[in-house]
Amino acid sequence: MSAGSRYLERLNDGRNVWIGGKPAGDIREHEALRGTARSVAAVMDLQDDPELGPRLTYRTEDTGARANRAFQNPRSPQELAGRREAFYLWSAATFGVMSRIGGFYRAQLAAWHERRSLIAAEQPQFPDKLDAYFRYVRDNDLLLTAAGHDPQVDRSKLTSELGDAYAALRIVRETEDGLIVRGSKMIATGAPYMDEIMVSPHSPKQQAEHRYAVMFAVPVSYPGLHLVCREPFHAEDTEDHPLSGRYDELDAVLVFDDALIPWERVFIHDDPAAIWKIRSDRLAASLSIHENIARLLAKLEFTAAVGQELAESIGIARFGHVQAKLSELQRQAESVRALLLAAEDGAERHESGVREPRLAPLTTAKNLGNRYYPRAIEILQQLSGAGMLQTPATARELDTLAGGALAPLLHSAYGGADRGAPERVRLLKLAWDLVGSPLGARHELYERFYAGDPARTYAAQYAEYDKSALIARTLSRLGS
Repeated sequence: MSAGSRYLERLNDGRNVWIGGKPAGDIREHEALRGTARSVAAVMDLQDDPELGPRLTYRTEDTGARANRAFQNPRSPQELAGRREAFYLWSAATFGVMSRIGGFYRAQLAAWHERRSLIAAEQPQFPDKLDAYFRYVRDNDLLLTAAGHDPQVDRSKLTSELGDAYAALRIVRETEDGLIVRGSKMIATGAPYMDEIMVSPHSPKQQAEHRYAVMFAVPVSYPGLHLVCREPFHAEDTEDHPLSGRYDELDAVLVFDDALIPWERVFIHDDPAAIWKIRSDRLAASLSIHENIARLLAKLEFTAAVGQELAESIGIARFGHVQAKLSELQRQAESVRALLLAAEDGAERHESGVREPRLAPLTTAKNLGNRYYPRAIEILQQLSGAGMLQTPATARELDTLAGGALAPLLHSAYGGADRGAPERVRLLKLAWDLVGSPLGARHELYERFYAGDPARTYAAQYAEYDKSALIARTLSRLGS
């Protein structure tokens, strides 16, 4: 059985996925979910491809079996480069549009596993628990997402001050078998299609919030866990909706209704400092953002390609002001590529033996991405103008409208400078799905905020930057 077939089989596990107030049932058959589920399965099957499989996987040291490269903590420049290539290939298979079926949370888990002794003094059971969980996810090729944000109730208050103690996920009580938790976490991107969910605070908790400081993992089908999904953006017709019909990785709020989390899956509880110590570890940040930037590169290359095709299709690529816009799209992709390679070139050997990509270029790329992508979408709008709004409702209408009597006129009207009407209409449908559809709007919002409030991430980069070294390299030459 192929990796994709095994994945689809796992999805039929009774998970509590709610869409439009109704249970989704078997997501492999639900009209809003099946298209994306099949797309995920197709990506999983790439691991079985004779050519791509060896590039997407590696042989584990402890078992000798092959596993997805996201689980590999690189110990040589070659392994680091191979890891980046795997991330890129995996993301490019969905044009960078599906952000969480990639390796981000797998890579984060692998990095935490490498650093599991970091909090052994505070949490003696953490290393063994995380080791067992890491091996379970890796060896079974499971897809992992995460949820770490509390609901947006009142950001001016601590979670413990919200009035309703269970507005956010909170420990109810301890039992002999584990923790009982109640409340919500957001936002679990792609959760309906995942195997496992890691839950932990996305930002530091204060000691007064210690009952909200809990780190655990559960299967998506876990009893007492409900996934409340946003409105789907799916479309059945992939010819007219090539992205929405394949790649709507639904976002969900996790609602825990007195779920009993077994102790072996509770990694940390009631210890905000320990959770933040492992979550903010520099090696973990470098190794997980490394995946993130490879995905961003795939997505920016996709937007640059769409922009080039839009310009070519109506004969405007020869104009200087258009070339300036196309060049900007190319510069975006090449800048991110250069930063990704610079991070690898500047990698150093971590005390653990892992090859640690340099964090500064990766953080720079991440913080450029939340500006680059909205600008890329704006450029696509400018290149097309009203063209994306002038297509027929379906591409089939070119030949079927009025019983086909209008076909010659329609083919003339919708043709382009270098292609016929069917090809140009398909291009415009793709561009609209990327720019103007609900899925497209969601992606612009995602790229702006997936890493957090840009103002905070910019400030964090400033705080971490070695400013004294910068001054020493430059102004010191002026003398005192």
